[in-house]
Amino acid sequence: MERVSLADLEAAEAADGVHLALMAGSESMNVQHFEIEAGATVEEHSHPHEQTGFIYEGELTFLTEDDEITCGPGDSYAIPGDQPHAAENRGDEPVRGVDIFSPPRENPSWQDE
Repeated sequence: MERVSLADLEAAEAADGVHLALMAGSESMNVQHFEIEAGATVEEHSHPHEQTGFIYEGELTFLTEDDEITCGPGDSYAIPGDQPHAAENRGDEPVRGVDIFSPPRENPSWQDE
């Protein structure tokens, strides 16, 4: 068993105001913590991984070709693999949460930045 503490993580700034830290991982999935500053945007992208997540602080608006969905504290979400999506923090406070990817993201490009 592996234990990872949020306090021990070093986040990388993957985009302006978007901070990511890889947490626990296994052969089938991994967990990533994120903090998105007020006004910051995650540009549209896609990846083969299924992505599920949970917001515990702030509100994040997800944008897809067909939808615009805002998630807040206590909300979870699921994004199918290969679905283009973006996210915006339109609020005045940071958004914090966790994402789970399956299969796991191995060596994300932002991790080395």
